[in-house]
Amino acid sequence: MIDPDVARLVRGVLWPGFLGRTAPDWLLRELDGGLAGVVYFGQNLSSDPAEVAALSAELREHRPEILIGVDEEGGNVSRLEAQTGSTLPGHAQLGALDDVETTHAVGAALAERLRAAGANVDLGPVADVNTNPANPVIGVRSFGPTADLVSRHVAAMVDGLQTGGVAACVKHYPGHGDTASDSHLDLPRIDLDLAELEAEHLPPFDAAIAAGVASVMTAHIVVPAFGDAPATLNPIPLRRLRESGFDGVIISDALDMAAIRSTTGSGRGAVLALEAGVDLLCIGNPSNLGPKQGATTDEDDYLEVFEAVCAAVAAGELDRAIVERAAARVAWLARSVSPPPVPERSPVPERPPVPERSPVPELVEGRFADAIRRIVRVRGEIATAASSITLVDLRDRPTFAVASAHDPFAESLAERFDVTRLAAGPSLRTPDPDAQAPASDELTLLLETIPADDGVVLLADRLGDDTPQRLAVDRVALVRPDAVVVSVGLPLAEDAVLPLPVIDTLAASRASADRVTELLAAASTAAPTHHLHDQRHRNGS
Repeated sequence: MIDPDVARLVRGVLWPGFLGRTAPDWLLRELDGGLAGVVYFGQNLSSDPAEVAALSAELREHRPEILIGVDEEGGNVSRLEAQTGSTLPGHAQLGALDDVETTHAVGAALAERLRAAGANVDLGPVADVNTNPANPVIGVRSFGPTADLVSRHVAAMVDGLQTGGVAACVKHYPGHGDTASDSHLDLPRIDLDLAELEAEHLPPFDAAIAAGVASVMTAHIVVPAFGDAPATLNPIPLRRLRESGFDGVIISDALDMAAIRSTTGSGRGAVLALEAGVDLLCIGNPSNLGPKQGATTDEDDYLEVFEAVCAAVAAGELDRAIVERAAARVAWLARSVSPPPVPERSPVPERPPVPERSPVPELVEGRFADAIRRIVRVRGEIATAASSITLVDLRDRPTFAVASAHDPFAESLAERFDVTRLAAGPSLRTPDPDAQAPASDELTLLLETIPADDGVVLLADRLGDDTPQRLAVDRVALVRPDAVVVSVGLPLAEDAVLPLPVIDTLAASRASADRVTELLAAASTAAPTHHLHDQRHRNGS
């Protein structure tokens, strides 16, 4: 039997996700019992802003001083616009533009949208300096590859968010930018000495602290300079964070991620995180199958952490005073941001109807339209002049915690073209070296089935030298020299030469997709019908 006082105390440092678009009974009961709040994921949120606001209002009826958090970064990562793709510039786009006033304005726009949804914590901005071009999880989510660039934009976005009444949460301390693996799937390691870390990765967090950031999220990464434990469970980096002047709430990255769940386990990891100095435990997204492969529920995930922390307090393993200090900080944050007023207008304006006949449509809209047009760059000359397009997606599927499976490019192009979408798996991109006739590989054969009068658009995010996607582009150019590459990943080097024209977007977002559609429509003679067909190559997709 759990002591009711201990149970209420522990609930005050827990931040779970849940399944569905309505609040489950267990969640409402826990809120009545003092639960700190919830984290919304894309699967929780309707495309109707009124429904999201109503869900937030219901939760707030059970606990007025509730923390409702959302991963809303703009660009690749959006929960509020998960059904369509973000209409706001992403971090890499803002870093490329390097106009801190625009970044501040994006922060203010994010705050407006979150408040309209009833949320009051943004799990952003990303303060990681992406120094590893092969980083599989940060990439274009970072403002860029240098500490100075990232620092000034982190500070601007923090101020934009918090001036707008939403608590910012910079992530992922002490810096996830030099990793070669994804902590959703593995436990990454950064082999940098302390001097390198201080010079290259910690300055953006210091800039956020100087800007008054309300919360900081930890990274599930091992930094040997701080010892063998991942930062979330490690008192050494978290002590450094406090010593740097931060007195707000330290939030763990999601405990359902493999870096924790497949090592210590979520329950034990929660206890260790509190001991290390974490204040608020993000339990994570229960729709993420993770190591349990779906053999769990949202309530199971929550109870695993809740019961482990309660047991540790009851046994004296975890000092109750530690939990009391953490709960006090969380309660302070909740009082400082709850409840947000809900404006009457929708946080995401309805898209106007697309004109039936317009050879060069103006699809990019809103206050950041000019910024998007300046950011998205064309290398080479687009020669496509077709009313039908085959969109070949060369990308690997990302973890959906970073980007949804939704493809805004297919949706946007379908408003102006007859679109067929093909998902090319690894076997298409990289022919088998032992095959009898490697010149007749599957990708070449697939391209030969595309009608000659179709335009061909290749969607890629890793075009570095000798990557599978780059090799695929080289092979496509031999068969379809009229194809166009749309790169949504990190920008190519200025001296990079590809055999096909490239549209560099720096984000897989609806805003980027609409600009690509504009550019292709401008190069096309007509677009009389608009349909979308989704075909997946089954051998390797």
